[in-house]
Amino acid sequence: MADTNTTQPKPQQPTITLNNDTVIPQIGLGVFRTPDGDTTVNAVRAALETGYRHIDTARIYGNEASVGEGIRQSGVPREDVFVTTKLWNDDIRAHRAKAAFNESLDRLGLDYVNLYLIHWPADGWQQAWDDLQEIAATGRAKAIGVSNFHQHHLNELLKNSDVVPAVDQIESSPQFTNQELVDFVHGHGIAIEAWSPLGGTGGNLLTDPLLAQIGAKYGKSAAQVVIRWHLQRGIVVLPKSTHAERIRENFDVFDFALTDADMAAINTLSTGHRNGADPDNFGF
Repeated sequence: MADTNTTQPKPQQPTITLNNDTVIPQIGLGVFRTPDGDTTVNAVRAALETGYRHIDTARIYGNEASVGEGIRQSGVPREDVFVTTKLWNDDIRAHRAKAAFNESLDRLGLDYVNLYLIHWPADGWQQAWDDLQEIAATGRAKAIGVSNFHQHHLNELLKNSDVVPAVDQIESSPQFTNQELVDFVHGHGIAIEAWSPLGGTGGNLLTDPLLAQIGAKYGKSAAQVVIRWHLQRGIVVLPKSTHAERIRENFDVFDFALTDADMAAINTLSTGHRNGADPDNFGF
């Protein structure tokens, strides 16, 4: 009798080696605005069952405990999952990075995270960067980096620290490529992660006719085309969804490649306008 329980191998995604030799999977599940509780637990579990090996959360998202539970329920070994969380602005301003990091670990139920980021360049980030270096020295954060840092923030950091961030997580999408910053960051050996990679709630990328036309050539959706565009730019991409079907679709991007002409056409969609806050002028 034939074996009907044969499982299909999970697709292998590309990785990027960070500047401290930590290896990061190039697609991660983002959980911004994903409600704490079963919604987040189920999304994380669905992602890991699909083949994702990278989950991106933050203290301010309020769902770190559910992320940890989703990882445990998935049955995927901890050492196979890349987990990122972030230091929130209130904790930066209060100079309590070390305490906040310990609290995040407790909520996650983990002994370490793979990446710990300064979430925004809030007042006091310079001290926070010193504190993150001490955290990294303990091995409880395998890599450290920043998020929403402009070129001038990075110039200040690099002028005053010998430790180069492993990552800068920034807004980037076809509508707002942020390419000048991407080029600067890559030029300093720092990896880029894209949040709001599909344009966010203020965009209409998923109904864009150009992306639909390109996708039709490959039998792919507009979202899949955009994710592939990020991958081919050498960027770590963090699409978010709470629906298992969409989570799987966002990961089904390894069986096609965009041409140079496709990439150039997608770049023409850039408006130069952000959907999220400007790191030089945020009120939180």
